[in-house]
Amino acid sequence: MPGVMSDSGNYDALAIIPHSSDASNPRIYSIRSHGLTDPLARLSISWARGNTLRVSLLQSDAVDEQRPGGQVLEVKLTSAEGGEISGAQWRKIAYGSVAPFSLLQSRKNSIEASRYKKDWWEHVMEYSREISSLLGNSNSSPSPIIEDAKVILKKVEEPISLKAAWELMEIFYADKQAQIWLPERLVDWLADYDCLLSGTQPTVHLKLVAFQKGLVTIQTVENDTEYWETLSSALAVGWLDVVVKLLRMHGSYLFDQLGKREIENGLVEAVALLISQMTRLRPDVPAKRLGECYNTKSEFMKAWEKWRAQITKLDCSAFWLQCDHQQTRAGLKNMLQIMLGNASILSNVTYHWIELYISHFLYIRPFTVGLESMYSLAQKCMQSKPISSRHKLMGLIIGILEENTEVILAECSRSFGPWMITHAIELLTAGSTQAEILIREQQPKLGGICIEELHRLGYSQILSSHALTWNIAPIYLTSCMKQGLGLLENLLYEQPVQHQQVLLKSLEICRLNGLDYVGNSLMKIAGVHYWKHGKKGSAVFWLQEARDELRLNRIAKHLFDFVGKSVSDESFKQWEGMLELLGSESRTAGGLEFLKRYRDFRKSLQQVSEGITTDAACISAEMLISLMKNPSTPQQFWLSLLFDSLKLLNWKDRPLLNVAQTNLLLNKLQELSLARLRPDFVDSDLPPEALKSVRLALASNLGRAILQE
Repeated sequence: MPGVMSDSGNYDALAIIPHSSDASNPRIYSIRSHGLTDPLARLSISWARGNTLRVSLLQSDAVDEQRPGGQVLEVKLTSAEGGEISGAQWRKIAYGSVAPFSLLQSRKNSIEASRYKKDWWEHVMEYSREISSLLGNSNSSPSPIIEDAKVILKKVEEPISLKAAWELMEIFYADKQAQIWLPERLVDWLADYDCLLSGTQPTVHLKLVAFQKGLVTIQTVENDTEYWETLSSALAVGWLDVVVKLLRMHGSYLFDQLGKREIENGLVEAVALLISQMTRLRPDVPAKRLGECYNTKSEFMKAWEKWRAQITKLDCSAFWLQCDHQQTRAGLKNMLQIMLGNASILSNVTYHWIELYISHFLYIRPFTVGLESMYSLAQKCMQSKPISSRHKLMGLIIGILEENTEVILAECSRSFGPWMITHAIELLTAGSTQAEILIREQQPKLGGICIEELHRLGYSQILSSHALTWNIAPIYLTSCMKQGLGLLENLLYEQPVQHQQVLLKSLEICRLNGLDYVGNSLMKIAGVHYWKHGKKGSAVFWLQEARDELRLNRIAKHLFDFVGKSVSDESFKQWEGMLELLGSESRTAGGLEFLKRYRDFRKSLQQVSEGITTDAACISAEMLISLMKNPSTPQQFWLSLLFDSLKLLNWKDRPLLNVAQTNLLLNKLQELSLARLRPDFVDSDLPPEALKSVRLALASNLGRAILQE
């Protein structure tokens, strides 16, 4: 972002001013540094994560060692939502929108082509309602037990622009049932979100808020000019319940004045009754809102003509001549003209072009259908009510009315961020065939991916960059058919394997998406990491899970260098705990499988040395033969095993090994003698007479076995 630095002369109050040729009042971001009083030698500005600038303030080289040599500050620029949504709330929205998005994608993949166009909008509407509920509750709030007659607008949580934009997309694209009463949906939309437009331009909502603040100081409201202006403005935008409540604050309703002001009170009540009975082309109205609803155009037209005839009749009534209160008479007559659709009066009592736009739907063109005619009316209203500072919602509205998909995408992305455009595309493509073709057509300029996938990939990258949201990025990446899986692999490889929960989550993602080879790689990486950091038990566990024969054999060789040098208990105890990890399951464990068998064999030898019976000695002999036959038993251990088994070979009661078994051990001893000639042979740390003792014991056992057989 180009910018200039303000020359205030005070380094404790530096300011970054966005430089724009069309910005008359640029925003100033103050940067307050602490402890930097000397003149600065260097000022560096760069982008940080997100919508943040990193400003480095460096002092001159001649700085006292006890004082700081500089400071790094971060300046957060205006976010896409204008600060309406905090980081924690954004993450809540991000997590909450995953389930509806996943369900919609699942339905999209499973629904039949013949039913797609017919039933798809129902699934999209369900998806839209779930997303909308994440963005905040509606403006309606429960009524108090005792209602204050002076309260016009109840205090509710102010909505956010993101929800307003989402509902606009739902109104125009997702809700097929509401197409016939689209203008009335806009009336409801303005009632909920007119307060958002107050930040850039005066609105009817702002007028009502200002009037309510001063209402406590007004004794007779009918004598106040602002009272009648507020009534007319609220009536113009269809806030009928507010208008009726304001009308019944009129002084003629007081009991001590009824005898003197019956005509005046009757006129006020007649106007209030007509407002309450206003015809609406819609299936129903929200709770506590007024109007009589009609579903079909024919019924509505009959009722509308009848209602306007009643207004005209009241407007021509002789009772107006008998009304002594001039302001009441003028104010009520003005309201009748609004209901009769007087365009000049509607223009005078509204402030924003969207308010004038809505008033035309209510009183002049209730049968308006089609975006083309709606856009032509919007242009006339914008010419009549030009605005100096346009709210970001206006760009989206204009794009929708223009039926310009590119503008809609640009406004969603620029004003409401990647989350909005990623999720709102589902609404846009459900209600516009032209948009669906444009968004889902493969673009050669984008590497063969479509616009929809491009925005999902962008949103996934944002989720991936945060430690609290990376684990939901795979949901969006797997929905990208071209490049999603490749980026998902990169994302999983970037996660820190030293964090147990992160690793388990990564493995679960691999399992759900059929990325077993990635999961094996992650377990191998984890095993190597733990081994390098001295956590040998964890390393063996993860390498076993990954079935990594190569690394397990290397670890086994490393352990053989320690265990194979001596068969004393002291050198073996340090590996006892790790060998317990190998368990009793018959699964591949590389060369470590021998260490597990070796441990069990040593325990059996310990029992033999303690004077256990011949049966126990036979079991130990069988274990010795099994070890010597097993290909995982390294040669450097052969002599150690036989030397430790001298007591078995010289068993006094009877020979424990038969002729075939004894010959097997003699052959192994001969192979060991030949292996000693190789330069890479690792000899055991045994006494010099060990080999002779083993040869003699085997020869003796062979002779005894021959005689016995």
